[in-house]
Amino acid sequence: MARVKHTAKKRRLAKAGKQKGSVPMWIVAKTLGRFRSTPKRRHWRRQKLKI
Repeated sequence: MARVKHTAKKRRLAKAGKQKGSVPMWIVAKTLGRFRSTPKRRHWRRQKLKI
């Protein structure tokens, strides 16, 4: 990937990076463990972004 990226692409990559984070522990405790992982988890090698 190019070192110099367009601003729009950088923003989309940053959003995807934030979405793949884990669910906060207070949400796991509040829902009694029903939501342990986020449905938008993405592996960098298996699934590519459409950007």
